[in-house]
Amino acid sequence: MDPINQPILETGAYRLRPFEAKDAELIREASTDPLIPLITTVPANGTDQEIREFIERQHHRLVARAGYSFAISDADSDQALGQIGLWLKNAEQGRASIGYWVGPRHRNKRIVSAALDAISRWGLSLPEIYRLELYVEPWNEGSWRAAERCGYTREGLLRSWQEVGGQRKDMYMYSRIE
Repeated sequence: MDPINQPILETGAYRLRPFEAKDAELIREASTDPLIPLITTVPANGTDQEIREFIERQHHRLVARAGYSFAISDADSDQALGQIGLWLKNAEQGRASIGYWVGPRHRNKRIVSAALDAISRWGLSLPEIYRLELYVEPWNEGSWRAAERCGYTREGLLRSWQEVGGQRKDMYMYSRIE
């Protein structure tokens, strides 16, 4: 199976690009966040080795055709600020899902809105994708407001949808279609 190719997406102030070794500082910071390691593959309190392995896993997602994992970076400095991914688990049904996080120091700056809009426009341009989905815990107002700013529609509340930190959590389901 051939790997898929990852583009670099420009959003103006931010760039979505593949993860690089220099992004270890952001991943280390994210690994100490109380939530990010519970809902992502970022290792909790990650060691240097675990952080390197996280970066390698992001590249392997292309090889496995599981999806695209982008570092969200500042367009001027190229400093990594967060992560956003387009996941292809249900691509054969015309659907892809999106997940994202921003490092604690970089929150509340509308970084997610810029990145989400860019990856959504690009994702819907892929010939096999007709619907984008994302899932947000109801308490995470910043995340669901970003989704709504980017043209996502809340379709409902999925009760006990996902395990987070050993507990079943409700999730709002959002979608965006062309």
